[in-house]
Amino acid sequence: MIIWLASYPKSGNTLLRSMLSAYLFSNDGIFDFKLLPKIKQFPNKILLEELGINFEDPNEIIKNSVRAQETFNKKDSVGFVKTHNMLFNYKKKYPFTNLDNSLGVIYLVRDPRNVSLSYSRHLDISIEQTVKFLTVGKGLQHDIMGNWSEHYQSWKPFKKENKYLLVKYEDLITYREETFLKILKFIYSLRNIKFSIESNKLKNVIETTSLNNLKQLEKKETFFESAKDSSGNKINFFDKGGKRNWSKELSLDMKIQLEKALNNEMRELGYL
Repeated sequence: MIIWLASYPKSGNTLLRSMLSAYLFSNDGIFDFKLLPKIKQFPNKILLEELGINFEDPNEIIKNSVRAQETFNKKDSVGFVKTHNMLFNYKKKYPFTNLDNSLGVIYLVRDPRNVSLSYSRHLDISIEQTVKFLTVGKGLQHDIMGNWSEHYQSWKPFKKENKYLLVKYEDLITYREETFLKILKFIYSLRNIKFSIESNKLKNVIETTSLNNLKQLEKKETFFESAKDSSGNKINFFDKGGKRNWSKELSLDMKIQLEKALNNEMRELGYL
């Protein structure tokens, strides 16, 4: 069964995967980039192409999402899968996933004003473009995301099944141990396992997945999620993180556009 780690891009998914992989898939809780593949990603190009699904055709991905998940999802075990997809049901015929495949979801969310800045840097495009993505959407691509509000609202059906945990990126940065413990308790409850904590392991996770340590690791090792700019130069994946400050970096016009378009959800989440 799948436990989804779902988020709009640049909302802390990689940080959470780093913490979970260090705690669940290492002996000592010390993080290393080699642990990240323990958590799958979906859509997955290799998996889809093995099934004869054209990864370059979003319509084919949409129609075959559930079938593809069934091939790697084992009912007698639990696996974590990262996705930037919204929870869609295309034409009320092609769902992204279903409860037969899904044990639950941890949904990460971040202030969209900071998302716009971080996403702009990551994709090496203008902030105007990322603001458009967040407020209007990107259309059909490998990841079917909708706009930021649609994405956030889409995963809420899991809430009705008591299989949903909302995690704010800001809490994962500011209250690291407390927030991570909440996440672990949720995972244990989904799996019907009695909760217990390995204190030394937890301590190592918190220390080795700090932003400063992740930056140092990225300098020393190749990180497969690092992007490149238009000149082919590497863009470091780990940048300002929780220190990014939209109030100093975002223009008034972009701020107004985001706050107007995403007003209801931003208020619901306490960002306004």
